[in-house]
Amino acid sequence: MASKASTPQQYINELPGDRKEAIIQLRNTIAKNIPRGFKEVMAHGMIGWVVPHELFPPGYHCNPELPLLFVSIASQKNSISLHHMGLYGSNELSKWFVAEYTKQSTIKLDMGKACVRFKKPEHIPHKLIGELMKKISVDDWIRIYQKALQQRKS
Repeated sequence: MASKASTPQQYINELPGDRKEAIIQLRNTIAKNIPRGFKEVMAHGMIGWVVPHELFPPGYHCNPELPLLFVSIASQKNSISLHHMGLYGSNELSKWFVAEYTKQSTIKLDMGKACVRFKKPEHIPHKLIGELMKKISVDDWIRIYQKALQQRKS
């Protein structure tokens, strides 16, 4: 369910009450812990954090007009989702996250390659997400991204 909102605040204002509070809290957790340099934007109908063109002029390889996406959050039909591209781009980070999630949550992990879904707002492990945000800097993300692109070309 991609939103047509043009700002993160507009996106939040359009959400129903229970989802609104959950997204606000998740947004705050990310904003408090994400390394400097990432910029909050609306990306693909979700609240996102990107590497701005000032820091990475090539942008996203599929559409260079777009900045390089790193993390996004969304209220979906059946869940609240966290899309963290570092989980997709780094096996080491993904293994760490899965292991820590198992230690910190009693709820079964619902995860795709880069997407973690939470059926209920109270299931969101804010402390763990805060730790996750601190794991990759802008420079780290650019390196991981460029390495993945090189491997695709080989």
